[in-house]
Order: sequence, then C-alpha cells, then structure tokens
Amino acid sequence: MSGISEKKLIRIDASADTVCPWCFVGKKNLDKAIASSKDKYNFEIIWHPFQLNPDAPKEGIDKREFYRSKFGSQSERMEARMSEVFKNVGLEYSLSGLTGNTIDSHRLIYFARQQGLDKQHDLVEELNIGYFTQGKYIGDHKFLLESAAKVGIEGAEEFLKDPNNGLKEVEEELKNNSGNISGVPYYVINGTHKLSGGQAPEVFLRAFQVATT
Repeated sequence: MSGISEKKLIRIDASADTVCPWCFVGKKNLDKAIASSKDKYNFEIIWHPFQLNPDAPKEGIDKREFYRSKFGSQSERMEARMSEVFKNVGLEYSLSGLTGNTIDSHRLIYFARQQGLDKQHDLVEELNIGYFTQGKYIGDHKFLLESAAKVGIEGAEEFLKDPNNGLKEVEEELKNNSGNISGVPYYVINGTHKLSGGQAPEVFLRAFQVATT
C-alpha cells in the first residue's frame, strides 16, 4: 500500500449571469481557491444560467446610461466600488460599451458544456474578460464566436445562428435551477454546501473542507 491517499472529488454548480460583475469576481476567487488546492481535490465545475434582467433588449443599450436609469445617483459610487473590487483581483473594470440581453451567451455556455466542462469554464472567463474589461457587448454574436474560438469550441457559429438551439434547455435550467435562488453568484458544493456572493478564496477553501468531511 502506498501512503498516497486518493484525491476527493468536488462538484461545484455555479449559477451566474454574464453581465453580473460580482459573478466574475466570485469566479476569479473560486479559480484561486481551486489552484491552491488541486493537490487535495479533483474539481468538476458546471455553470448554470441566471438572468438578472430577462427583459433587457437584444440590441443593447449603453452601460452607463442603463446603470444611471436603474440606480440613479448611486451609479457613480457603484462604479467606483466595482473598480476597486476588480483591481483587487488584478483586473480593470470598464463601463464602456453596451449591455443587454444575455440569453445568447447562456445558449453558448450551454453548448460549450456539451464539449467539456473545462471548455465551458474557459468560455465563461473569456466572455467575462471581454464584457467587463474590454467594452465588448454580450449580445454581439461576433464577440461570442471569437470567445468560443479562443477556447476551442467547435460548431459555435452553426449553433448560435438558429435562435432556438439550446433555448429550451437554457429556459428549463432558468426555471428549475435558477428559479430557486434570488441572486447571483450562487454556488452549490457537492450538492449540499451553499454559498452566495463574490466570496473570498478562503471562504471557498473552507467550504471545500466542509463539503468533503
């Protein structure tokens, strides 16, 4: 018998919206926690859709304009706060560009999952980097396809072209999975341990420990 114990499996079901800044911050912290504990655990991460604003227009609206109309005078304070939070995870937060309906990004994330959980996870990263730091529009198919190509997803153009591809599956997930939660990011670790919000890496590490003992 060797003294090496088998690594425990941790399954993380993460619910997020692709225009939710705290979801991206949470992902960066989750990635950090995973990187520092890969010697102890094997990870399986599955991304589920959530829509903060399901009625958002597909054609997109100016981000600053949208936040001003939604939060009024608080929007500038919120922008300053998010800039600070992003800086802490090594990113530059940008409110340039458009925001809008996220359904097509969720269809693509669903499609990526069919080609492997790693590809899905990498796609979520690419979409977030583009939207939050480079002023890319989450509803722009050109941006979605560029992101898919970067992470090696095949057949994305054909898939996205038909607006019904993946729609039923995403809508079912929105109803069955996201219907039970009130906000994102939201994480379920090994089916039992639940966390919400852009948690620090240490919080995830503690949750891994609790979920595997």
